Amino acid sequence: MTRFEGIFPIVNTPFCEDGTIDIDSQLRLVRFLLDAGVHGLALFGNASEGYALSGAEREQLMRVILDEVQGRIPVFVSTGHTGTDVAVDLSREAERAGADGVMVLPPYYLRPDANGVFEYFRAISDSISIPIMVQDAPLMTQVTMSAPLLARMGQDLEHVRYVKIEAPPTAVKVGEVRSLAGDALTIFGGLNGNFLIEELERGARGTMPGCDMVDQFVSIWNARGRGDGTQAWEGFARLLPLIRYELQPGMGVAVMKHNLKAAGVIASDRVRHPTRALDPIGVCEVERTR
Repeated sequence: MTRFEGIFPIVNTPFCEDGTIDIDSQLRLVRFLLDAGVHGLALFGNASEGYALSGAEREQLMRVILDEVQGRIPVFVSTGHTGTDVAVDLSREAERAGADGVMVLPPYYLRPDANGVFEYFRAISDSISIPIMVQDAPLMTQVTMSAPLLARMGQDLEHVRYVKIEAPPTAVKVGEVRSLAGDALTIFGGLNGNFLIEELERGARGTMPGCDMVDQFVSIWNARGRGDGTQAWEGFARLLPLIRYELQPGMGVAVMKHNLKAAGVIASDRVRHPTRALDPIGVCEVERTR
């Protein structure tokens, strides 16, 4: 089985000023990411404002983006839900659309115990034939998944093959899961790449940042691939002010869209409520980090 690795940005969803989806900007963004040399894409995560999209919009965007990518790089689709049966249906829908994998949050409304989480992922694994990436994001979901639970899912559930670790301290947990799961799980980092270097050093094989810094993240990845740790660290250090700013709760998506608009990639930095838009002071603060 092919093991995906590298820089897999969470694809932002551009909107027109009236709040409708801007397909032209969406296609420009996908081409921008492909040209930057990313190794894969992820749809409908937090940076995509997936929580603000309707089912029909998700279906339209999957079709448009997968048609544009044409299998050149793998595409993961976020399919987690508060209900197990709905998560199963969303995962099947993503597979039918041509997704290469699904990224799945645990149920976060009625939060189950460890066995309940395991059964939720078992139901999804039994329903599809593409890889599952478990998204371990307790700061968002308030669901704790221990390293032994993640390792058990990787070892016992056929299609659980990846985990995205966003549980601080992320690098420590990467090491724990790597030690327990061995080759059963391929580990990705998240949290906008905030601890990318440390995570890679402890066994992660990729990360999922936003879209506005992808060329720099790819450069860091390539420097490490050449064995040039100094260049990787220097490039990462230059990104840290913006990474730090974007990690403020509720701020990251607006900052990413501001930067993508400034770069001429998307036409509008419009976000959908309840996503927070940048105020004029925030715009000045972002400009200082670039």
